[in-house]
Amino acid sequence: MARAAETRRRTRIQVEKESQILAAALNAFAQNGFAGTTLDGIAAGAGMSKPNLIYYFDSKEEVYRAVLGRTLETWLEPLIALDPAGEPLNEIRGYIRRKLEMSRDRPQESRLFAGEILAGAPLIRDVLEGELKDLVDEKVAVIRQWVADGKLAPHDPYHLIFAIWATTQHYADFDVQVRAVLGGSVSEDDRYKEATAFFDTVIIGGLTPR
Repeated sequence: MARAAETRRRTRIQVEKESQILAAALNAFAQNGFAGTTLDGIAAGAGMSKPNLIYYFDSKEEVYRAVLGRTLETWLEPLIALDPAGEPLNEIRGYIRRKLEMSRDRPQESRLFAGEILAGAPLIRDVLEGELKDLVDEKVAVIRQWVADGKLAPHDPYHLIFAIWATTQHYADFDVQVRAVLGGSVSEDDRYKEATAFFDTVIIGGLTPR
């Protein structure tokens, strides 16, 4: 936890400084990884001195944990929003679109998360095996009920969720490759519109009961 956060009531300036640090740290970790990032680099990106940064966070690992914690909150929001009371195809369509929007609007969070996973998730394994697994299990039960009710074509809900993660996050994690293959004539807006239309045809079409 940030040192400044240990006090009962943080000032507006403390909140702003922490936000500056975490924004700069996200940029640094997403671009350079944990090993390639330094406190000096984060401080420079935040527009402050290293001693000032250390007032808020004791170490690079502490900053990294704070950035990961904020990223995980963002990461879970689209799945949390999957509504058991909603129309199944619309709910899954909405989930796919929220994930695509995250890849478009917050690619650094996706890359940071991917980097942590590729490293073996040393700092968030407990979250993956706890909070994330519990949430996925909860939504899998919802999707299985939709299938049982004949509202979705039969499929394995876990692999559906994995497929949505893999395909939507590809547009953030491999953005350079996507742009290179599509060429400069395809704008970002068109790229995401075409991706959305493709997922509607392939995933939503595949889930539609026959």
